[in-house]
Amino acid sequence: MQLPSVLLDNAVNAFAALPGIGKKTALRLVLHLLKQPTEEVYQFSEVIATLRREIKTCKRCGNIADADHCTICTNPSRKKGMLCVVESIRELIAFENTQQYNGLYHVLGGIISPLDGIGPDQLNIHSLIDRVRQESIEELIFALNPTIQGDTTVYYIQKKLKDTPVKISTIARGVAFGGELEYTDEMTLARSLQNRLPLDRYISGL
Repeated sequence: MQLPSVLLDNAVNAFAALPGIGKKTALRLVLHLLKQPTEEVYQFSEVIATLRREIKTCKRCGNIADADHCTICTNPSRKKGMLCVVESIRELIAFENTQQYNGLYHVLGGIISPLDGIGPDQLNIHSLIDRVRQESIEELIFALNPTIQGDTTVYYIQKKLKDTPVKISTIARGVAFGGELEYTDEMTLARSLQNRLPLDRYISGL
């Protein structure tokens, strides 16, 4: 793409580096910003800079937060004995949008994938096990993507918790094997939560 300005080209390349943004879309966004009042563009850039500078990770669950703990962990109306384990913040947001879950979360930060060089020590698994043992968690709900890597992660954590009385379940197979929870519609996610299965029954059905 030939552009008449080096500054324009640099801006387009910066936007095109974002996921899902091609060069044409990036150019459209940059040209739109150029049409806006200078103050609005400065405000836009300041919002992004402030986000990157001040955003935090919840010390308890791994969610995005404005303080040391996120609004979900500090909400007194949430069910403290129920913990939903998700791969990333994207899945957490997806489940929150269903408005069908009122427990707490734990963000693993990924799933076990030896081919990608991701082992248990690189994920928030140790902190999850500590939470189950220290916070009197009654039910642990696995809501990981239905893939081989996701199932491997579930099995690994289950073995680590075999000496605890916690009830372990997994979301129902409303999501096709190999699918991604982030892109699943809210109704399907809600039903998967409501119809969750004890992990032993899930394993026997594979």
